[in-house]
Amino acid sequence: MGIEQRDQDGRLAALKKVAETFAVSVTPHLQAQIDPADPKDPIARQFLPDTAELTTYEHERADPIGDDSHSPVAGIVHRYPDRVLLKLVNVCPVYCRFCFRREMVGPGSRGLNAEQLDAAIDYIAQHPAIWEVILTGGDPLIVSARRLAEVMRRLDAIPHLGVIRLHSRVPVVDPERITPELVAAMKQTGKAVWLLLHANHAREFVPEARAAIARLVDAGIPVLGQSVLLKGVNDSPAALTDLFKTMVANRIKPHYLHHGDLARGTSHFRVSLEEGQKLMRRLRGHVSGLAQPTYILDIPGGHGKVPVGPVYAEPQEDGGWTVTDPWGCTHHYADPAVDED
Repeated sequence: MGIEQRDQDGRLAALKKVAETFAVSVTPHLQAQIDPADPKDPIARQFLPDTAELTTYEHERADPIGDDSHSPVAGIVHRYPDRVLLKLVNVCPVYCRFCFRREMVGPGSRGLNAEQLDAAIDYIAQHPAIWEVILTGGDPLIVSARRLAEVMRRLDAIPHLGVIRLHSRVPVVDPERITPELVAAMKQTGKAVWLLLHANHAREFVPEARAAIARLVDAGIPVLGQSVLLKGVNDSPAALTDLFKTMVANRIKPHYLHHGDLARGTSHFRVSLEEGQKLMRRLRGHVSGLAQPTYILDIPGGHGKVPVGPVYAEPQEDGGWTVTDPWGCTHHYADPAVDED
């Protein structure tokens, strides 16, 4: 056996170990988007297993954002007073290699059974401070239109709820699932319904994905975008600009750019906070405000999300401020007080 064959056999054995540790699934739709001639293909990097996933560090966590510590009943995460996550399922049509819930989702992971779903919805009903429910998982749009419509109707019956939000990757990874029946199921409520679409590269917006997104928006469902800052995928001003402009062109408002979570085996995707701030600063003044998301860090351990974008104003001893414009020049701002007497 030659050296090249041994190397190939070793890589295949390592990839098998990755697949035994973390879920792997790539839809036929995504397979068609991968360019096998491009070793840096941003679609392949997001979804195909990599031997680098076997490298883990002490600071990485099985539950990096602390879901478990805020889960009073199965399927509910109640971290903030006015909103909860409802993890309807624990499976997705695809598995992102950087997923912060990669230890909890995948084949064999159970979604909520009927009794657990009853308990989760009852929890929401018994807490009047809850104004917003976020359907997540797993991917909630992997369920049938019939089941989704039933859940939406049950949530609609809770009077103190004002908003139902769904977090999904489906429109760009499996757009055929966005059928008229599924869109109608999302509308089975008098509540405000919002969709947060997860996409990380402009190449994800192929014609089929654009059509799926249009079906949602044309039905009156507002769509926001959330992305993860990923080394080798979108960690350049050009890639982020293309991504956010593509979102806006498809009637999606970029909402969050997430700093990568400390999930096990994801260090090869990690960008430093300093690099992320520099990237966001490069967008300011060069890209429309419509295409500017909030750069966000989910503090490890379940302590919540905070903006970590660059700071443009620094207080001075004279009571004024030094303000940096989008081109790096500084200016003094006196910050005159208004006399209310």
